Amino acid sequence: MSKNSKFGDGVPEVEHSVSGAESPGYTSYRAEVKTMDSIRLKLCDIQGRLFERSTAYASEGFIRDFMNSKIAEHLDSPYNKLQWMGEEYLIDELKDEKKLDTDGEKYSPEVLYWIGYLYRYWACTRGERSKRIYRQAPAKTMKRNYMAFHTFDPDVAIDDLIEIHQQRQKQ
Repeated sequence: MSKNSKFGDGVPEVEHSVSGAESPGYTSYRAEVKTMDSIRLKLCDIQGRLFERSTAYASEGFIRDFMNSKIAEHLDSPYNKLQWMGEEYLIDELKDEKKLDTDGEKYSPEVLYWIGYLYRYWACTRGERSKRIYRQAPAKTMKRNYMAFHTFDPDVAIDDLIEIHQQRQKQ
């Protein structure tokens, strides 16, 4: 059943069951979850390492700036040379685009890696753009749920983050 997007970006929402499980009321933005291949998993690892190397910057600001950057937009595309440029190069590109703040809470490298990896996994499997993913699961939400979710299968963690977002929208 199609609905108007809550995000105003013209992408219809589609109700469906995840992995064949009956989930009444579960809403996703893609009717199917794409399977991951070795190239997509490598992209997840690259973004995880990029986030992991961002410990010199305030984590919340870095994550927000990255997920709303042109660099993330390029990484969202099916193929872009930036996907293979390496973490240091991507951080330098982000510094050219945004003013990265060093004052503020700095998350641990493990938390940062998981956040970066999961955001890219989400983009690859659900076909959603980084900006939209960030609106659903901002840095604070990711950090707050790290301890519970980091041991989950990434698809389960994403489904739970989407559910948290939907519950917040109902309040």
